[in-house]
Amino acid sequence: MVSQTSDVERVKDLIHLINSAWREGRTDDLSALFHPDIVMVFPNFSGSAKGSSAMVAGFKDFCENAHVHEYAESNFQIDVIGNSAVASFSFVMIYERDGSKYRSTGRDLWVFSKSDSEWKAAWRTMLDLHEEPV
Repeated sequence: MVSQTSDVERVKDLIHLINSAWREGRTDDLSALFHPDIVMVFPNFSGSAKGSSAMVAGFKDFCENAHVHEYAESNFQIDVIGNSAVASFSFVMIYERDGSKYRSTGRDLWVFSKSDSEWKAAWRTMLDLHEEPV
């Protein structure tokens, strides 16, 4: 009998695929992981970007203009309700941009939707974002 991965595990795997892709500079791989109408709400709900192209462009801009020295995730919380899932995790990142180093902490919050048994990221924001020079 083949063991099926639970939806919670599938969503967690998708988070890891997303984070691996941008961390390794493979931002073009992200489109396949995002719903075409994904929305990114900027920290403090200061605005938003809509669509997979805009989301990929944001990751690409960061990858082209910053160097990540350290990155860690913890405290995963994933709740699946039917064909929707809400996932969040804490992160700590040290990165360098324009010759300055920063320590960034917060909580990444994602919403995923499932269609035809395939999960896609549909919405994202970052909560409790704090950045300070290192």
